[in-house]
Amino acid sequence: MWLAAPPEGFGATETTPGELAARAVDQMQLTGPAIGHTPDPGRTGLVGVPVWLWTGVGPTTWGPNTATASVPGLSVTATAQASEIAWDMGDGTTVRCANPGTPYFEGGVESPTCQHVYQQSSAGQPDDAYRITATTTWQVTWAGGGASGSLTVTRASSATVRIGEMQVLITG
Repeated sequence: MWLAAPPEGFGATETTPGELAARAVDQMQLTGPAIGHTPDPGRTGLVGVPVWLWTGVGPTTWGPNTATASVPGLSVTATAQASEIAWDMGDGTTVRCANPGTPYFEGGVESPTCQHVYQQSSAGQPDDAYRITATTTWQVTWAGGGASGSLTVTRASSATVRIGEMQVLITG
């Protein structure tokens, strides 16, 4: 039997190392941040009081994360590490943090490593809450098949936060 081309999986591969790098990134199942913030969901923060921002840290939310993709005769290994989270705070402000942030817990550290201070109440916003959209930038390096390279990947997630005002009335 004679074939004009080898059967799939035999002979020279037409898949490039760069294509395999993209497959390896897909296998990592990278996500947007696992958003944590103060005030806790269901509670209301205050104008002028810092809102702490953080992500849960794991292979799919901050890294590092490594995966290998292969076809017969070629394998590529890629490693991803988050480099930044851009927090769109819903009030026209974007906060950029080069760390996963510090989770808040009572009696813990005194100040956040990633924060935002709202200047206005969220009253009048949809559901009376600001929508926070956090976008993680992932730096990916890969090597295999005699080639290497890098690429940038972004993933986003969102949450809402309610911010109110406290007014003091002095009488007497």
